[in-house]
Amino acid sequence: MAAERPAGAAPSRLMFGLLLAPALLWLIGLIVLPHVELAVLSLRQRVAPGEYAFGLRQYLTFVDEPLYWNTFVRTAVISILATACTLLLAFPIAWTIAKIARGRTRSVMFMLCLIPFWVSETVRTLGWMILLRESGVLPAALVSLGLASAPPELLYRDATVLVGLVYGCLLFMVVPLVGALDTLDDAWVEAAYNLGGNGVSILRRIVIPHAAPGIAAGCIVVFMLTLGNYLTPTLLGGKNSLWFTEQIYTQFITRFNWEQGAAFGFLLLALSTLIVWGGLRLAGQRFGDVMRRT
Repeated sequence: MAAERPAGAAPSRLMFGLLLAPALLWLIGLIVLPHVELAVLSLRQRVAPGEYAFGLRQYLTFVDEPLYWNTFVRTAVISILATACTLLLAFPIAWTIAKIARGRTRSVMFMLCLIPFWVSETVRTLGWMILLRESGVLPAALVSLGLASAPPELLYRDATVLVGLVYGCLLFMVVPLVGALDTLDDAWVEAAYNLGGNGVSILRRIVIPHAAPGIAAGCIVVFMLTLGNYLTPTLLGGKNSLWFTEQIYTQFITRFNWEQGAAFGFLLLALSTLIVWGGLRLAGQRFGDVMRRT
């Protein structure tokens, strides 16, 4: 005789479906369908006015044009560097918040990390421009201190773009790191010191392995934000910043070449997916474990 289902099973499933419906509609309507449309656009090519065929001409244009390829690689390299610099800067901050600071001090440190996000990215980037431009605060300070004979132009350099990217993404690295380090039992560190371990060995064998999911989560978020950033490289790097998102913007908005812009967008998506997958494999992390830290 078949087992009877619990009386509340059907209403529970219905309630779960109703709760899940808005998220599914948002996912399908704003993410899946636009990506399907862009995929179709990236494969479409104009053969005559009002007539289209499908092929890989947009992708072949990317391969054949050195400017696009060089910009693509440059964007990836600087994004990886920005992610690494953000991790190196955020780790001691996260360790201090999670293991050293207590009470109000911890809250104040979190607030200091959050303050830059009280204003928009545009205002933050313009603030860097005011500080670093030739007539800005920092060049004038260098001249006053006798470190420069004339105000140097600190804008429109790769280092300036890197500083702006790190500054804008620091919080997104600190938060998952603090969450991971909070769960580290202090007794493990104390036991390691009692057994003769030093700071470097404890960091390498205990702290970093324990915080690995948080490190991976922070690196994924920061890398995706820097790779897809448009405003910071454009303003701090100038018109010759050579950032791939600017190439996508140019194809869509300036040249009205939506087919080429869609192809560039999918190439950027493929690049980010490949680098994230490779980073997870190198770190020995699983995507599900990492996402629980975000």
